[in-house]
Amino acid sequence: MEQDERDYPPRSKEDVLGAIMQAKKHGSTYLEIIGGEATIRTDLLEIIRFAKKLGFETVMIATNGRMLSYKEYAYNLIEAGLNSIVFSIHGHDEKTHDHLTRSPGSFEQLQKGLRNVQEAIDYFKKDVHIGSNTTIVKPNYRSLPKIGEYIRSHGITNSEFIFVDCTEGGAYNNFEQLVPKVSEAAPYIKECLDLLDVENTPRSNWDVRYVPLCLFPKHLNQISEVKEVKVFETAQIGRGSSGAGEYNYQEKRKNMQRIKPEKCMGCALYDYCEGVWTTYFEKYGDEELSPLTEITKEQEKKLNFI
Repeated sequence: MEQDERDYPPRSKEDVLGAIMQAKKHGSTYLEIIGGEATIRTDLLEIIRFAKKLGFETVMIATNGRMLSYKEYAYNLIEAGLNSIVFSIHGHDEKTHDHLTRSPGSFEQLQKGLRNVQEAIDYFKKDVHIGSNTTIVKPNYRSLPKIGEYIRSHGITNSEFIFVDCTEGGAYNNFEQLVPKVSEAAPYIKECLDLLDVENTPRSNWDVRYVPLCLFPKHLNQISEVKEVKVFETAQIGRGSSGAGEYNYQEKRKNMQRIKPEKCMGCALYDYCEGVWTTYFEKYGDEELSPLTEITKEQEKKLNFI
């Protein structure tokens, strides 16, 4: 039986610092501390300071924001050198967000965390990037436009809406309850993506991840995977990775966890698309996929828009 995400033991501080050193030697300049919840580590401040001392230009954490509801802690993170924070926002209100986090009061803590970080940024006069991510699942996909409006109301224009990874963990174990069909979620995803004029909003990334491109032909400039293969190389240094890490992680993801069915052969977007999750294909098949016979000039422009 494949191991669930939460079954992996936490890495020791020495292991983490060693992996960061290896990443730096490999030429990395951007460090993401993600997976689980980074803020529960008692050594997080030390890790951030270490990374900044090594010369990483950006040190980022993805967080549920709950620990940042403690003002002193939020200030300490910014003072230590954290300069990019991605908040996990899964609902536009307490009912939706708390239901998905299974933590009563988490939405209120998230809002306090957002306020404390902004106050800390103003206090230390530092340039800190604020972003968000939202996991798309059955309980919230119809609310995506409202979630997008909530995120935008907080001045966040760098947001990623992530179709749930169903290859392991809770989504694998509770597939029927959590994983919608992409075709059913697509209208709500598109409405959410249309909330921001990304081409005329400087430094914005308002994107969707892990969806087949054929269902989003008018939003090709808002597909995370299309962008990242052109901009940077991703290395995964964490649970399940070997040695110093797995560089060119995009290729591993495509080869091991995503599939482009035979139906996709000949699609004009084939070389750009990563297909669907293997587990998703096993459950839902390929009926909803709609291969494109050609790429229009407008679509080509979107594919090359960075």
